[in-house]
Amino acid sequence: MTTVLIADDQALVRRGFRLILEIEPDIEVVGEAADGHEAVRRCLELRPDVVLMDVRMPGLDGIAATRLIAADEALGETRVVMLTTFDMDEYVYEALEAGASGFLLKDVEPELLVAGIHAVHDGDSLLAPSVTRRMIESFLSAPRVRDPQARRALGTLTNREREILLMMARGLTNAEIASELFVSETTVKTHVGRVLMKLGLRDRVQVVIFAYESGLVTGQRT
Repeated sequence: MTTVLIADDQALVRRGFRLILEIEPDIEVVGEAADGHEAVRRCLELRPDVVLMDVRMPGLDGIAATRLIAADEALGETRVVMLTTFDMDEYVYEALEAGASGFLLKDVEPELLVAGIHAVHDGDSLLAPSVTRRMIESFLSAPRVRDPQARRALGTLTNREREILLMMARGLTNAEIASELFVSETTVKTHVGRVLMKLGLRDRVQVVIFAYESGLVTGQRT
């Protein structure tokens, strides 16, 4: 069972998402929040697996709330998916750096909403290919200071784990990695889990950021 918290300042939007999700046998909507402050409080109270978080809310906005949730060790298993009406770069980059695991447009098809929630709960990122390309191009074009601590963290990975990390940074899915390495998806999931644990990363979004900021990937385009 995947538990979900819906955070949006519009009651009709919350109700709409709840109606879609409540018919799913393996998803439980455990609560709602009307602003960022309430979203953080409800997360601490309910410990949901996934939060559907609106970007624009009064008081504390969704990005600031996501940053607080991602920084709280007690909520280490909670993943945040941002809800927005526009696919805008300024929100994408800021939200991903705050700790969001992906984006969904508010007019998303019900089946894609459900699939996206399951994907994020399983540790995958939820980004459209166009968003991933822009994010990678942004890292490639902007000068960044290499992080010595990140370089040391890379030294804890085995050769196979480093290979997996590079493929994740290229945006490959578990199935695509398994195909390239001629191994099972279960084996890939095990390696992915170890990479995330060793590097202290939450999900694939942070893997992409880590790979570029650490200098492991430079000047490559996918």
